[in-house]
Amino acid sequence: MKQSKTVGEQATYLWKHLSPLPGGKWLFSKLVGLTIPYTGSMQPRVLSLQKGHAIVKLHDRRRVRNHLKSIHAIALANLAEFTTGLATLTGMPPGSRAILTGLEIEYHKKARGTLEAESISELPAATLEEQSLQVQAKIFDAEGDCVATGLATWLIGPKKIQ
Repeated sequence: MKQSKTVGEQATYLWKHLSPLPGGKWLFSKLVGLTIPYTGSMQPRVLSLQKGHAIVKLHDRRRVRNHLKSIHAIALANLAEFTTGLATLTGMPPGSRAILTGLEIEYHKKARGTLEAESISELPAATLEEQSLQVQAKIFDAEGDCVATGLATWLIGPKKIQ
């Protein structure tokens, strides 16, 4: 029986085929946004996606702002979760799955303007039993200042056959 592709394998496949095309990164980001509606409502743009590494851009617009005219704390947390998720899912070994079990975020300064989040996830070559993995995302403003740091805890384990 052939095992179906993991979410990470599907994302990597789509990215590989769409990102080189004109508008391909936009289309990939739109498709991910349709799959994850809450994150999609922020309209993040995936800039780079490699096995275990992701860079995501978030434009400053009214829908992600708070009453202080800066990017809302929860939008920053969602951006950190999304970026660590992409890095984690694309780096997972075949036949594995991941679920978010925790998220911490530290805010360093008001986030204004276009932001970029980057995450690197170092996963084991094989996942025989469940294990927790902490993955960090750093969020930078246009000046290169780190405005927030997110730490996501992902539970990685073998894919359950249903």
